[in-house]
Amino acid sequence: MSERTSQIRFNVRLDENHVPERIDWEADDGGSGSCSASLLSLWDAQERNTMRIDLWTKELPVEEMKAFFHQNILTMADTFERATGEREMAAHMRAFGHYFGEEMLGIKPEE
Repeated sequence: MSERTSQIRFNVRLDENHVPERIDWEADDGGSGSCSASLLSLWDAQERNTMRIDLWTKELPVEEMKAFFHQNILTMADTFERATGEREMAAHMRAFGHYFGEEMLGIKPEE
């Protein structure tokens, strides 16, 4: 059986102060596009530590960054539950995500 690989590439255009102006991505299996922000977390099992690459463009409005974090909190809860089966803790994470959305964006929780 042959080993299959797939690549995800990021190209970041920087200004003269090394601040991101544009972030483009391309994936062998998933198309391509531009984005205004990216949060990439990598688990180093040997060091038992998370490495991160957090990027956002200098023109990204603060309100959009708040929405980006709100959505990330909620999707992290979904991923956490799928990966661990920890329903109760995922529910706590979602509750915080809804609180964050209400406080930062004025999003009222669904009843």
